[in-house]
Amino acid sequence: MPLRIRKSFAIVTSGTSLRRRVLYSFAIVRMVLAPIILLAVYYLFQMGWIVDRIVSVDAPAASLAQQASIQMLEARRAERNYSLLRDTAYINANHDSIVEVTKTLAKIGSLEPKEAATTQQASQAIGLYRQQFESIVAAMGQPGTSPLERVGGVVRNYERNLNHLLQEDKHRSRAELVDELRTQVDSFEAEITNTAEIGNPNLRQYASAIENASHELFGLTSGLEARNWQRVQDDHMNAQRLLRHAEWVLSIVSAIVILISAWITVTLPREIVKPLISLKNAVDGAASGNYQIELDLQGEGEIVDLAKSVRNLISHITTERQTEVGACSAVPKGC
Repeated sequence: MPLRIRKSFAIVTSGTSLRRRVLYSFAIVRMVLAPIILLAVYYLFQMGWIVDRIVSVDAPAASLAQQASIQMLEARRAERNYSLLRDTAYINANHDSIVEVTKTLAKIGSLEPKEAATTQQASQAIGLYRQQFESIVAAMGQPGTSPLERVGGVVRNYERNLNHLLQEDKHRSRAELVDELRTQVDSFEAEITNTAEIGNPNLRQYASAIENASHELFGLTSGLEARNWQRVQDDHMNAQRLLRHAEWVLSIVSAIVILISAWITVTLPREIVKPLISLKNAVDGAASGNYQIELDLQGEGEIVDLAKSVRNLISHITTERQTEVGACSAVPKGC
């Protein structure tokens, strides 16, 4: 009978079952993807917040501030036309423009709460302008008493210059056009005021106050417009910086996740397959007729239970063979 060498096989498993280890492996592989998903969602919300602020707050507030300046120019034109023509239609036009300016300032205040102090000052300037214009209307007395020839010449010259300005500035931006209109209005101011005051010297006491109120309002709306456009530029720069930061962070995290996933993919299956290979080698040895096998079992779970069953099977076969060998030795003819 050939000599059999005793072999030892180590069956080492963790304290959990094979099913749980497989589930844990899949769970870990999926969990390493969580940082990429969470970071992508975070940067997506940040970009969405910046874009929403530009579209919903900063740009509309800047446009409204510009609109308020234009509406105030309309009010001033109606005021000067009334001073020259004494037509009550210009009083209504001035009132409508002032109402529109007030509504526009209220919209700006609702969009930009941080500009509440500025919009309140602008509202106070509008109130002062309205009071001074009402005082001018009262001081002028009965409408329709202005010298028509002198007034007509001033108005025609005023309209001709405005039309010339608009025709030449078709290719300019809206902001530049508004600045030019303000310059033109200021250049006509002295002539218009002098023409209106020739027949009524009492108007001089209101001219300075109404000019100060209107200039204060123009200054406040110009400041609002400039600050909001600056916020648009700042938000755009922040969005660009956030985009570059997201590209770097997501690239680094993706590389780390790929490395971790590769390590998990190689390591965890090896921990599961290694005890199975040892058990297979033990069974192959027993199948070849060598029952001198020792199984070193460590841990718990299905693989250890299977190894115990194999060890019991090998022990049972070994006992039966030893019994058969003993029977053959006692009764040689029976073998």
